[in-house]
Amino acid sequence: MQAIDCHCHIYPAKIAKKAVESVGEFYGIHMDLDDGTSDTLLDASRDVPIEKHFIYSVATRPEQVESINDFIASECEKHPEFVGFMTLHQDYKDPESEIERARAMGLRGMKLHPDTQMVDMDDPRLMTIYEIIEGKMPIVIHCGDYRYDYSHPKRLKRILAAFPDLVVNAAHFGGWSIFDYALEFLQDENCFLDTSSAQELLGPRRTKELCRLFGTDRIMFGSDFPMWSPKREYELFTAIDFTDDELEKMLYGNAMRFLNA
Repeated sequence: MQAIDCHCHIYPAKIAKKAVESVGEFYGIHMDLDDGTSDTLLDASRDVPIEKHFIYSVATRPEQVESINDFIASECEKHPEFVGFMTLHQDYKDPESEIERARAMGLRGMKLHPDTQMVDMDDPRLMTIYEIIEGKMPIVIHCGDYRYDYSHPKRLKRILAAFPDLVVNAAHFGGWSIFDYALEFLQDENCFLDTSSAQELLGPRRTKELCRLFGTDRIMFGSDFPMWSPKREYELFTAIDFTDDELEKMLYGNAMRFLNA
């Protein structure tokens, strides 16, 4: 069954190994892949029918924003199966101009990571960005970390109330490592959620339960490459006894709706 991997991080070759090590240290885990390049992503997706990859990287300083967006756009030019998402930083001086520049380069959405960017998800600086992109592009927001409050799902609930037309993927089932809080705050909200970096923690039974509690018309398959192998994540997810209709939506249809909203 054809699939879209809606959650992939990539890095330039010269920093790819160091970036992967840094992410592994941040989360205290052993990464599935030791290299976060485009070629490694494509190699790690062979033998499974993943047809598209949503790709991005995160700016932890404002001066990184433009070079990261240039890199993502250039990788999309090389690889037609890639769909690029821009980055921004809360202290970037002219977010509206960079959003328009990224859109002109063909980038289709935005990715923010409040924990690594060390900013509350509902910080006024980010609220300004949400106002700019509402109705223009979808956004992927890292949600949840038991160690921090920056990305708590309660903050996303406030954002969704303020911007009802903002199209959001609440990554990691809406609350990495705090999945029950995500269900409490986001079960009835108007947002998508992805499966990335969740299956190892949840196991197949709870993964299935959360998909159905949130609604399988809201869930998108994602691997969180290079943290996890897209091939292995796909095989784990499709081994769960979902119906064909549920799988079609979660593997492909919902991601297309999210992208084209």
